[in-house]
Amino acid sequence: MIEIENGSTNVYEDLGLPDAAEMKVKAILAAKIGEIIKHRHLTQIQAAEILGIPQPKLSGMLRGQFRGISEAKMLEGVNRLGRSE
Repeated sequence: MIEIENGSTNVYEDLGLPDAAEMKVKAILAAKIGEIIKHRHLTQIQAAEILGIPQPKLSGMLRGQFRGISEAKMLEGVNRLGRSE
């Protein structure tokens, strides 16, 4: 029989990571950036140009690799992408 354990609302906390709250915020921001890119029908290259980051860094961020990107940079990205260009 498989034992199931209920987790919290923060998977990073459940994994015991020291910066769990920050990682959760970044995950939410990365998801929002992905939603905006999809809604605006942007390519990753177009979105990276708007964000001012290299496309491979954007690709990594959208796949959950956002340790090297600050919350402030991600918030700025949401704002940049949210504007009508």
